[in-house]
Amino acid sequence: MSTNVNLLGKGLKYLAILIFLFIASPITLTMGFKALNKFENTDNAYISYILISVAVCLIIFTIYFAFKTFKILLAALFDNSSTK
Repeated sequence: MSTNVNLLGKGLKYLAILIFLFIASPITLTMGFKALNKFENTDNAYISYILISVAVCLIIFTIYFAFKTFKILLAALFDNSSTK
């Protein structure tokens, strides 16, 4: 059992992006809720709803991307050549 170095490099790049997404998605959601409190009775409330919807989409993508990243890393470590 040997390690696929090329696939491991791709997996580590994806892991760096995943760590960024783990930080960015909750911060975006927090910013959306704070904007909702600030613009509660104004016409600019749509900005907070846009931020919240972007954050929810980002969180869903982060979960999908995490599964994809760990699948690539496991394939690289255990030399499973079925994942490209």
